[in-house]
Amino acid sequence: MTTSEQLFNLDLIHKYDKAGPRYTSYPTAPMFHDGIDAAAYGACLDRAAKVDAPISLYIHVPFCDTVCYYCGCNKIATKQRHRAIPYVEHMLSEIDMLAERLGNGRKVSQLHWGGGTPTFLNPEQFRQLMERMRGRFPFLPDDEGEYSIEIDPRECDADMVALLRELGLNRMSMGVQDFDPAVQKAVNRIQSREETLHILTEARKQGFQSINIDLMYGLPLQTIDSFDATLDTIIDFSPDRIALFNYAHLPRMFTPQRRIDEAQLPSPQQKLAILKHSIDKLLGAGYQFIGMDHFAKPDDELTIAQREGKLYRNFQGYSTHADADLVGIGITSIGYIDNTFVQNDKTLDGYYDAIGNHRFAVFRGYRLSAEDLLRRHIIMRLMCDFALDFTAVEKQFNINFRDHFADALQELSAMAEDGLLDLEPTNITVRTAGRMLIRNIVMPFDAYLRQKKAGVTYSKVL
Repeated sequence: MTTSEQLFNLDLIHKYDKAGPRYTSYPTAPMFHDGIDAAAYGACLDRAAKVDAPISLYIHVPFCDTVCYYCGCNKIATKQRHRAIPYVEHMLSEIDMLAERLGNGRKVSQLHWGGGTPTFLNPEQFRQLMERMRGRFPFLPDDEGEYSIEIDPRECDADMVALLRELGLNRMSMGVQDFDPAVQKAVNRIQSREETLHILTEARKQGFQSINIDLMYGLPLQTIDSFDATLDTIIDFSPDRIALFNYAHLPRMFTPQRRIDEAQLPSPQQKLAILKHSIDKLLGAGYQFIGMDHFAKPDDELTIAQREGKLYRNFQGYSTHADADLVGIGITSIGYIDNTFVQNDKTLDGYYDAIGNHRFAVFRGYRLSAEDLLRRHIIMRLMCDFALDFTAVEKQFNINFRDHFADALQELSAMAEDGLLDLEPTNITVRTAGRMLIRNIVMPFDAYLRQKKAGVTYSKVL
């Protein structure tokens, strides 16, 4: 059984706590370029239509009633609910356009509603979108597919929970961050313990199969004692998964963060102390560390997938169903299909113009080369399995691993000396102390990281 002492080595964390990508994709989003456009995406969809494999749909609803100061997501803060009307109409059109190109042969095994706040939409809008998707694509049965939604309990009630379940959603993720009133005020997210637990309880009552809670450490005015109370409440509810995110204060990149009083942020030492305490509590409560910021119960699908070597990473974090192409719908949404990343326009005007003219709204992307696919595979397997078999990679990609990655292995040898990993002639095994620093371990395999593209800023690994 993993202990926090094994997982959390303060000396190593201080040595390796530098900035780097989260590797929800490889190559990472800063490498996307405008050479991938609507026409290129259409060609990808045409080729993908001939593949007999499931697909995953991602629906991006950008609207939020209020802005949370810590947020780094692509969102539109507005109290004008009517703004969702044309947005839903254009998403319905985009769904039709995608179905026309992909055909109806590829089944949907995953669906994720993200944002923003998806529950900004009203019940009729949800029904329209779900019925259109189910009418244009075959969905796997409820006990086989993973159909999830991100929920803000301030924008949801018991009737909405019941409707979402009726429409086929079977997994829920809820942002909590911190229940402490002073912290909530400092980040402009006032969300009571009572309203949160009410919606979570309703989700269980309605038969949602999996519930995830998002927490965040490093927020202003947080202390070990204040965050401990939040952890106690969440652990007592016992969700299937818990994501413990690091608050990355990057006000130059994310305008809302400029409203946070930097003097109220915990010091780096305090922040790490909160993290260690949180890990102690979660492991002690029986959760297993999946990787980076994800924890799950021993019988959760993520834990089982990791145990079976089937875990995967995408733009929602750790996931299952690694064989599914990802198709994005809505502004800013990112897809991965036919070995190509594609991203929709980030503005409503641009999105409306493209879809209104029956043209895909893709404005940038990246088509992976054979070398990209090789490095993507290595980074994915290390981040998901904490191990890598050189022989298996050599067979799959027809390379000599040690020759091909001589530079990377030289960097890893120093990490091996520090006890982060075991570097053997034919494999890498990440030690428990290296799991918290897995981003550092995969960075040597990133061929683009050394290019230091202008204007690119990454968060610290912890």
